[in-house]
Amino acid sequence: MSEQNKQGLPTEAELAEMDRDQLLKLGGKLDGVELVEYTEQWPVKGTKAEKRAERAVAAWFTLSGLSGLAFLGVFLWWPWHYAPANTDGHFLYLLYTPLLGLTLGLSILGVGVGVVMYAKKFLPHEVAVQERHEGRSTELDRQTFVAHLADAGDRSTIARRSLIKRTALFGAGTFGLATAALPLGSLIHNPHKDSANENGLWHTGWLAHDGERVFLRRDTGDPHVVELVKPEDLDAGSMETVFPFHAPKTASGSVDYAKLEGILAGTERVDEHELVDALRRSDNPVMLIRLRPDDSKRVVKHQGQEDYNFGDFYAYTKICSHLGCPTSLYEQRSNRILCPCHQSQFDALQYAKPIFGPATRKLAQLPIQVDEETGYFYATHDFNEAVGPAFWERKS
Repeated sequence: MSEQNKQGLPTEAELAEMDRDQLLKLGGKLDGVELVEYTEQWPVKGTKAEKRAERAVAAWFTLSGLSGLAFLGVFLWWPWHYAPANTDGHFLYLLYTPLLGLTLGLSILGVGVGVVMYAKKFLPHEVAVQERHEGRSTELDRQTFVAHLADAGDRSTIARRSLIKRTALFGAGTFGLATAALPLGSLIHNPHKDSANENGLWHTGWLAHDGERVFLRRDTGDPHVVELVKPEDLDAGSMETVFPFHAPKTASGSVDYAKLEGILAGTERVDEHELVDALRRSDNPVMLIRLRPDDSKRVVKHQGQEDYNFGDFYAYTKICSHLGCPTSLYEQRSNRILCPCHQSQFDALQYAKPIFGPATRKLAQLPIQVDEETGYFYATHDFNEAVGPAFWERKS
């Protein structure tokens, strides 16, 4: 007699001939499992209450699917570009982010509630006690375990509930598409499509068009007011955030100083969208720093940028070269520019090169001069390098 027969275990041939019910009983016996309680949720099949429960679960999965489709629709086609207040598209612009959160949240909620409801309404209520054992399971244990899994699937009644299966697939599938759309959307967009203008990665809103003059503008709190900056506006050792203002031109292409004066006085109208967009665009903010005279004598300029400053005045992008946070802090005593996000520090006396923290590249410097006609600061041209964090095509 074999060792298996002595222990009351079936041979391989006997094991192969066993059906699932026999394997279930054998597996429970071998594993030391005792069923304390086992109750079918619906002992009578096809009742009205069972069908109502099935429709309720399907409804949640359907809600998940429809919400996932709505998320994709909002993500792909909803007007997301900034629209100033009191314009036709402003209300739709305000709804963009809330709608993304609402539709994706409902999609997640629908899948979650549907799964929980199905477990509560249709899975048998079972209480079992099992003894633990050490080591890897035998082949016999593994086959009986597979039989238990298959039986659990049948007893869950999911096989005969086509409505729930279809709606669950619909809900989970669209939720998966919605979550995949977020990272894939940024890959589909070509970042170099507009490389020749300010909408590409290589340029900013400081890029001049057809020889126009771009002045340094301060933010007064009212986006419709234009106020430019003169050297005497800043004390030694101070810093101010400035934004680009594209001056009006005459027919010959030169600055229209008469119209510029009217804009500053508030008597000439300007495109309100352009005024607001200049303050909201993420790569526009520039810190204009006026060094103290003694500190200015110790400045080390970057090669090729020796004429980018105007006297004691230096202009650097506020977009950190690490991850794009605003480098909004300037420490007068040490002449350090600080990024509050990850504590990178840049030396304003050495072409804003990083001296502490995770940043490894200097801040881009904006070349500035003073307009002889008006005395206002202007940018002689755009940054000579891309601002902000690194990207694949950038070599530095």
